[in-house]
Amino acid sequence: MQTQIKAFNRWGTEGIKVDDPGLINYISIEPRIVPKTGARYAKNRFHKSKVFIIERLINKIMIPGHKSKKHFKTSYHTTGKANKAFSIMENTLAIIEKQTKENPIKVFVKALENAAQREEIITIEYGGARYPKALECAPQRRVDLALRHMAQGAYHKSFNSKKSIESTLSDEIISAYRLSSASSAITKKFEVERQADASR
Repeated sequence: MQTQIKAFNRWGTEGIKVDDPGLINYISIEPRIVPKTGARYAKNRFHKSKVFIIERLINKIMIPGHKSKKHFKTSYHTTGKANKAFSIMENTLAIIEKQTKENPIKVFVKALENAAQREEIITIEYGGARYPKALECAPQRRVDLALRHMAQGAYHKSFNSKKSIESTLSDEIISAYRLSSASSAITKKFEVERQADASR
């Protein structure tokens, strides 16, 4: 009898599936006991879509203040130590389980689907003038942007505040799961899609 591997040795992923057909191949829910492996099992350094989705969020947690190529805010939490980001993620999932009474990985996967924007804006230059142009967002980029907005939104709320990063990150994920505008990732998604719609 084969033993079921569980993430953090606590949460299984059986029965969890990705509903968005565009993201099925880009959200890996194959669990790892220790979800911070450096993705050695992904075989190829470009195959990040094969990396367990929890590990991809841990990687985003490790670069909290990165925006427009500048570190404009510090986190005071992560100091470049993967172990610290690992414990933040484990505590966050435990808070989500306590608040929702559901499997936190299932909640996170659904939140990620909800927060993945479908369109984005690029600027094209034509005759010396610049125009915004809407275009469809690639599936891999949809996942990357949603993960980044979740991590940065959580750090912004915990910056200079008494709330811990675990608390703000769990709030961010639960809000995205419920499609609430309290989530930075959901707010950003709606804002970008509205701008894209206006620039058609």
